Amino acid sequence: MQTKSLETFLYSSAGIAVMLGLLVAANVIVGAGPVRVDMTQEQAYTLSAGTRAVLAKLDTPVKIRFYCTQSGTATPESVYLKNYARKVEDLLQEYRQAAGRNLVIEKYDPQPDSDAEDSARLDGMEAQPLPGADRFYLGLAVTLADQRVAIPFLKPNRERELEYDITRAIARVFSPEKPVVGVMSALPVFGDAGPAARAPGQGGGAAWTIIDLLKQDYTVKPVELNVEKIDDDIKALVVIHPAGITDQGQYALDQFVLRGGKLIAFLDAESAVAGRPQNPLAGRGGASSTLDKLLPAWGVQFDPTKVVADLNYKMQVRGGNGQPMEAPAWLALTGDGLNRDDIVTSQLGDVWLPMSGAFTGEPAAGLKETVLLKSTTQSELVNGFMAGLGGDTLLNGFKADGVSHKLAIRLTGKFKTAFPDGPPGQTNRPAGGSLKDSQTDGAVVLLGDADLLADDYSLRKVQSVFGTLVSSLNANLELAQNLVGQMAGDSNLIGVRSRATMSRPFTLIKQLEADAQARGQAKIAELQQSLTDTQRRLGELQQQKTGADQRLILSAEQQAEIDNFRQKQASVSKELKQAQKDLRKEVVSLEDRMTWMNILVMPLAITAAGLSMAVIKRKKTSAQ
Repeated sequence: MQTKSLETFLYSSAGIAVMLGLLVAANVIVGAGPVRVDMTQEQAYTLSAGTRAVLAKLDTPVKIRFYCTQSGTATPESVYLKNYARKVEDLLQEYRQAAGRNLVIEKYDPQPDSDAEDSARLDGMEAQPLPGADRFYLGLAVTLADQRVAIPFLKPNRERELEYDITRAIARVFSPEKPVVGVMSALPVFGDAGPAARAPGQGGGAAWTIIDLLKQDYTVKPVELNVEKIDDDIKALVVIHPAGITDQGQYALDQFVLRGGKLIAFLDAESAVAGRPQNPLAGRGGASSTLDKLLPAWGVQFDPTKVVADLNYKMQVRGGNGQPMEAPAWLALTGDGLNRDDIVTSQLGDVWLPMSGAFTGEPAAGLKETVLLKSTTQSELVNGFMAGLGGDTLLNGFKADGVSHKLAIRLTGKFKTAFPDGPPGQTNRPAGGSLKDSQTDGAVVLLGDADLLADDYSLRKVQSVFGTLVSSLNANLELAQNLVGQMAGDSNLIGVRSRATMSRPFTLIKQLEADAQARGQAKIAELQQSLTDTQRRLGELQQQKTGADQRLILSAEQQAEIDNFRQKQASVSKELKQAQKDLRKEVVSLEDRMTWMNILVMPLAITAAGLSMAVIKRKKTSAQ
């Protein structure tokens, strides 16, 4: 018996040792091979197709010098940065493997007074001072011949954008000339750039982050709203809330498009930024903007008084009293709201649109329309002024129109002029110098909201020991960069940047909540209509009386009607409160059920699987 037990132990030990050896050998072989397996849903650890396309263009060795402080006093901050540095180094190895001999990676530890520190300074690296420790270097420089692009400090909060930052640096050393992009706006997007870059009455301040981001890849030129001609060197023009644009300015846009220029226009039906309140997430906005001369020529209509409300994409914002409130006109687009078949929007996370207008109509002959952003059918067009007053105002009378409204579109093809008689104000002069139609295919992108570009609605800023850390609230700025990249830059970068924001919204929960909201609001609307009908009946009875004196005397019919009204008012008000309470109860109950399902389903599944295996094993043992 003891011999059998010893044999069993030896066989088991030998089996474990052999298995361990096989695992180690397999790990060494796989680690040395070119194959990588990324099991994450969004392929977060795999180089994107855009990065591989940029690397495929390399025909001359490009060098990346990676600077990271390896030693020094250990503090929580330095340990955190070193852990992040290992992730950066792993990603650089993926670059080296994909590019082969055309990419050389050198690693430096810039210790104080060392040659590595001198090299870091020459490459423009910025040492980060840390509490209780020496300065910490974490950056890289990409060089090709005499071209150099540096990332002075790799901020951990930009981990999702890390691949894009590195790929952009490689692309820039290969193509150092920056395309020229024009920006026209009635908003202070350039900050302190001067009165020409600001709307009347607007103060100065810092430039919007979208402008700083564009300057990293392009030469950015401000363009006036009343410009007579767009400069020939401008490859793409970004128009942001063109409130007050002159006919002359629209004519300049018209001729720019006909010459082959690319136009991206962020219009707005109710700009929260233009009429900014003290609380940027509460209160009504201000002016609207459109291109009233150009849109009809392209077969597009845009009502600057209407915004889209959607129960599926509604957001929660701070109300005037600081409490959260449902805002159906503040949209957080996810899933089907973004065109997953278009490179600009295929990989984006959620996009926030504060009070967006919608585009209707069919494109003019010769043009093709692509819808980039849209609402669900559980939406309706509402008055922009009412949308700015608060969510309850819209929810109480909400009635879906069953239309999926177009929030952003792209027009491509041959454009025709919106000014067949030539420049505005010159109808008596020959228009021989004006273009009538485009000779090559053009492209125009129209979006129904401009607020999405503002820092307040796209970024989160947090103060820390590293200074002000800025991270994305959504994919708004990525969307804008993708559009400009497609129009003016390297389109390969679009697929890389889109990986920066990946979210998994609970679309099923949102749909169930919207259905419950619709059922509850239908009952509430019915009760309110009942009150309105009774009030109208009283008014009609009052109008039937003749003479000023008689109007002050109630007839028996009126008195009975008023008595009935008071009883009905009390009854309906009670039902109305109960309906609102039932609606809130149903939504909360739904959220609770889904929460408990998420908490319990996996443990219960594992428990059930374990019990099943135990039962099966016991049956086999009994059979033996």
